[in-house]
Amino acid sequence: MPDMMKKYKDEVRPALQAKLGYKNVMQIPSLRKIVISTGIKSSAERDAFAEAKKHLAALTGQAPVITKARKNVSNFKLRVGMPVGVMVTLRGARMYEFLDRFVHNAMPRVRDFRGIPKNGFDGSGNYNVGIPDVSVFTEVDADKVKYQLGINITMVTNANTNEEAFELLKMLEVPFAE
Repeated sequence: MPDMMKKYKDEVRPALQAKLGYKNVMQIPSLRKIVISTGIKSSAERDAFAEAKKHLAALTGQAPVITKARKNVSNFKLRVGMPVGVMVTLRGARMYEFLDRFVHNAMPRVRDFRGIPKNGFDGSGNYNVGIPDVSVFTEVDADKVKYQLGINITMVTNANTNEEAFELLKMLEVPFAE
């Protein structure tokens, strides 16, 4: 069992239940999944998708999927079915392992890091944060990155409000800015 998952079950869940006043353990907010995605310009070379898949697979330990355009956008010269990005969805133990590495390894490597912004909540208890360069992760060798790759990390919770989700993520040691 990953350390972060053990921390959630042993410390965070009882603390959240006491703080939020829930009587039923099924009401306690929890992390459902983490979605890591990146968009790639349609004009980029084909090997940009292969490189993005390789880097996301190294980050997550899971094979990513190439996402395709759902509709035509003439201003971007985009047609239905053209590849536009790469994504991977993490659940269970892999999700908690990634969150642990993201919080304790990757975030401290960002230059002048003072925390991630609190305004990434969407109103439903989900949190989004963008990382402009994937090389802050120790799994990615910065010398082998041909195309600069930024990623979006979405943490999906079953919290009812942003405040509950904020408390959950704060107790899971996500470093929010003051």
